[in-house]
Amino acid sequence: MGNVTSSVAARFAFFPPEPATYEVFRERGGEGRLCLSGLPPENNVEVHLVETRAGNRVVATFWRHPNARFTLLYSHGNAADLGQMFDLFLRLRAHLRVNIMSYDYSGYGGSTGKPSEFNTYYDIEAVHDCLKKEYGIRQEDLILYGQSVGSGPTLHLATQLQGLRGVVLHGAILSGIRVLYPVKVTFWFDIFKNINKIQQVDCPVLVIHGTADGIVEWTHGKRLWELSKEKYDPLWIKGGGHCNLEAYPEYIRHLRKFISAMEKLPLVRQEKQSSVPTSTITESKHNKCLRFGKR
Repeated sequence: MGNVTSSVAARFAFFPPEPATYEVFRERGGEGRLCLSGLPPENNVEVHLVETRAGNRVVATFWRHPNARFTLLYSHGNAADLGQMFDLFLRLRAHLRVNIMSYDYSGYGGSTGKPSEFNTYYDIEAVHDCLKKEYGIRQEDLILYGQSVGSGPTLHLATQLQGLRGVVLHGAILSGIRVLYPVKVTFWFDIFKNINKIQQVDCPVLVIHGTADGIVEWTHGKRLWELSKEKYDPLWIKGGGHCNLEAYPEYIRHLRKFISAMEKLPLVRQEKQSSVPTSTITESKHNKCLRFGKR
């Protein structure tokens, strides 16, 4: 088993863009507010450096909409950083009329540290804490959005918070090993065990997946939707791949429909806890990093 574990783990890796596609700086010679290169200041975006429990500092951006009711906490995919997401966030904010809190994982973009499964969990916990403290965002007004590998930290946080308004899974994975091999059981050395965590999420779940996804097969999204407790009408984009779903007109239309449904949904659940407990993560030296593809 040891040799099998090493062989499988060797196939996993994160892919942060190198070099980063942006820089973090302060205005007025280092004494003003934090900014990102390539992002005009008039875009009403606030930049934060958030410290995690692992001691890393992750870059987070809050895209404010003046009439927003909800806030999306957006966890992006592999091989991307915030500098590549500006256009999408501008589009989502305008069409959905929501605030967006986005962030780079440890080791991505301007965030310090090294990428790992557990660091993504610490990252999203810290960013969620920032949302509460800096902006007073309540869980009932929060929608978690996980794209591709971002479905891992998204579902991690979703299992810790009761009273969330909703969850969106975009090109999501069942688990790390299942991206590479069609296994039927969950191994102890697997990472991002979403197939188990989705069953613990108590809010509406929207699944978006391309039927021609050649990196994370459509069956991942289908199974996650089947296992969801509160299923929302899924979006299967015919002919859609892994990295181009935003280009299809039904993408924005369906998200707008989902947001509208969440606005009409009465919230009857009570928050289970006001913060993520520090005891929810047990880190193992055997948990490695995720790569889509084989070496």
